[in-house]
Amino acid sequence: MGDTERLRKGEFPRRTVLKATASLALLPLATRPGNAASRKSTTFVFTCDVHACLMHSGLAPECAAEGKTDANLLRHVHAINALPDYAWPSEIHGRATGLVSAGKAIGKPRGVVVGGDMTDDGGGQVAVPGEGTQLQQFSHRYAQGTGEDQIHFPVYVGLGNHDLDQNGPPNNPDWYRRELRDYVKLNHRPSVFFKPALPASDYDDDSDDYAWDWGTLHLVQGERFFGDTSEGAINGLPWLKQNLAARAAHGRPVVVFQHYGWDPFSTLEWDPARDIFDDTGPGPARWWSRAQRKALLNALTGYNVIGIFHGHEHVTPMIYNVEGYDVFKPKAAFLGGFALVRVGGNFMDVVLAEARDGGEIEFTNAFSKPLRAFRGRSAQRI
Repeated sequence: MGDTERLRKGEFPRRTVLKATASLALLPLATRPGNAASRKSTTFVFTCDVHACLMHSGLAPECAAEGKTDANLLRHVHAINALPDYAWPSEIHGRATGLVSAGKAIGKPRGVVVGGDMTDDGGGQVAVPGEGTQLQQFSHRYAQGTGEDQIHFPVYVGLGNHDLDQNGPPNNPDWYRRELRDYVKLNHRPSVFFKPALPASDYDDDSDDYAWDWGTLHLVQGERFFGDTSEGAINGLPWLKQNLAARAAHGRPVVVFQHYGWDPFSTLEWDPARDIFDDTGPGPARWWSRAQRKALLNALTGYNVIGIFHGHEHVTPMIYNVEGYDVFKPKAAFLGGFALVRVGGNFMDVVLAEARDGGEIEFTNAFSKPLRAFRGRSAQRI
């Protein structure tokens, strides 16, 4: 029996190993909730670091060398589209996953959330204002469609440093950033005159952070990160605080998405003794500062945040905990990575996965935990 057949029958070959460092090995799993689990659940996909890299002249040599190719993005798209044919893994590398959903059909995901770096270099610059080739490539692959070369599920987009850091010409330095932010608005910002395909329930015009709801699940997208003020960005933390106070009080489960995380790469700081950025330097932060990270965690305090999903680091799948918050980071999309998430009435299952050729999926690690059951304006522990 081939690997694909085994996977689609819910049986998993022993090659499904966790390709992380020892410090990021499969975490102990929480006790599985009992029969009180709600029949209602939400399944979604999180991915990040697509790095669409096509330019007018074709693929740059460095992009090809790093694997940022259209062929790899197509492999990623095919794998995500194949998810309804698969079952949640019962074992990975001979070890029980402990998932509440183990052995059950995955079904159709509610949507695909993108955690930044949709493009490799500001959308793909062109000589005069116009749609960049990299943004075109991203939209051809990661806008919902019916073709084999398009994602088949709704896509909730988000921006990262590679989307936002590129400056335009001196007389129009924000051109590329506006193009990418306009793409977010086009997909999610409702207005009196225009209703996007996936309207946010709450959209911050200043920061382009936004929120939406899947049933009782509340989800917030922070672009590069909540509180970003670089390259002219407007701090979205005041909006986040207002949004959570209005929409996530009384124990409603919340999922947070942004590009930067708390991993060693995301928290690099300048080390003058070594003349480099590293994870022990006492100097200025490379990406986001300790104060900015603390400000976000303070804003989340008191709310039922069940998971934080981020990208930025490309090669290592991660599941870790920061001050009581469970944090998840799959490998980069151009390397095949994504996370599959199911939130039920009293549990959350997460598996990290990688796309393989022919629409195959390799599950690499798993996480499950019980949740407080949310019932209207109150929440209680089951």
